[in-house]
Amino acid sequence: MLTREEILSLLSPDPGTERSWDAVIGLLSERFSCRAYRPDPVPKATLEAIFNAAQLTPSWCNAQSWQIAVTTGEGAEKFRSALYEHAAANLKLTEPDFPFPEHYQGAYLDRRVAAGVALYQSLSIPKGDSDGAREQMLENYRFFGAPHVLVLTSEADLGVYGAIDCGIYLGNLMLLMQSRGIHSIAQGALAKFSPFVKQYLRIPDVASSVASLLATRTTNSRSIVSVPLAHCRRQLCSGWTNNQISSEEGSPGVAKR
Repeated sequence: MLTREEILSLLSPDPGTERSWDAVIGLLSERFSCRAYRPDPVPKATLEAIFNAAQLTPSWCNAQSWQIAVTTGEGAEKFRSALYEHAAANLKLTEPDFPFPEHYQGAYLDRRVAAGVALYQSLSIPKGDSDGAREQMLENYRFFGAPHVLVLTSEADLGVYGAIDCGIYLGNLMLLMQSRGIHSIAQGALAKFSPFVKQYLRIPDVASSVASLLATRTTNSRSIVSVPLAHCRRQLCSGWTNNQISSEEGSPGVAKR
């Protein structure tokens, strides 16, 4: 397997494309899966800009299949406590809307094992320490201390194509966050308890949980916004302004897009 540095050394842009190439490669090489966060929320204006830019993601028939529920402030803390308690009491329960991989073989298994070994070594959790491994695994449900959780879903009727759209959107979202100095990690762990997550966040059961995203950056702001998803792209292209945004009523600490 090539290291990140070895891959970057093999890449070179075509003449005249250096600026764009360097910007994209810089974001890809700098991004990492963060598992320790500062508690400072991301400013509202920064989140607005990122979500609006992410609406430019291509999708099947321009369906824009993604829906996001975002937690912040007190709402995030209550969700953190509730999900951790549920996960700790139901570790053997697995209820994803999309089945998890049945097994890993060959290079896929090698990469998975290498990533796991590197993680536990960095945390000084020795091989065979089942208690330490369990506690670290449960940190997924404390969101590693992140002040925001973004739960990404797609309508169940859109099936695998909706999930593929969400995957493209999620990748773009992480790169956009990286461009604004925001660290993140895409999680599949919350999908293990999809019924609980959807019920807690009032997500309709017709939606399929795809993944969750944690994010943070140093700031003092705690605000979050809600924008009708289907309108974002059209409004952005026609000169949409921030004063058209309003917070969702009735769901303290949770905004849905």
